Amino acid sequence: MINALIIDDEKHCSENLLWQLNKYCPEIDVQAVCKNAGEALEQIKARQPRLIFLDVEMPDRSGFDLLEALTEIHFHIIFTTAFNQYALRAIKFGALDYLLKPIDKDELRLAVDKFIKQEKQVSLNQLTALLSHAGKNNVFSFQKIAFPTLHSYELVHLNDILACESSSNYTHVRLTNGKSILVSKTLKEIEELLDMTPFFRVHHSWIVNLQYAIRYVKGDGGYLVLNNEMTIPVSRNKRDDLLKYITHLSV
Repeated sequence: MINALIIDDEKHCSENLLWQLNKYCPEIDVQAVCKNAGEALEQIKARQPRLIFLDVEMPDRSGFDLLEALTEIHFHIIFTTAFNQYALRAIKFGALDYLLKPIDKDELRLAVDKFIKQEKQVSLNQLTALLSHAGKNNVFSFQKIAFPTLHSYELVHLNDILACESSSNYTHVRLTNGKSILVSKTLKEIEELLDMTPFFRVHHSWIVNLQYAIRYVKGDGGYLVLNNEMTIPVSRNKRDDLLKYITHLSV
């Protein structure tokens, strides 16, 4: 669940937004509804939200005054207002989105989806940086990897990854226990994350963990046979690089 706050001095607006979030965005957990900036400052400190829905015009201090009172902003902001003249200033605060009241349910859903996408990308970038820092050629330097799925992050030991197969904008991560995880990333993004030995992009649709390969069968591009008898095609433009790797293992 994504912990969030609603900050709006108009009760009917905050109640309507809360209703829409409960109905159309069930992954959002609204932990508090604040009617002014003073309450909001207390709740932000206490709740540490990942997302806030922030009205601009409030009686004591505006939404912008609230943000300026914070020394650091560790959450995403979706502005909710009846006035469109604040959009430029909202951008300067790094707003994730700017929704005009009355809030449309489809626009609300798109804004939440944008937040989820950004969160996943940040997590992926952080993990990639950590792997890079630990040393790309040392498969044991970071034992597990977090794969984003539709509803969770699956923590998988690198040695448990058998192969990865492209499925449009998703990737099937096939595991040594026979299970498969549908990951919300393209194969290209997974390739960047697994840019280390013994993972090898053998085909536009496949990445293979070569420690589980037992045979390469020659042909136009040929194919690999894994230790579970699974066969993986090798494209012609990947064949030479694969053979160079294999010959280094020969005795």
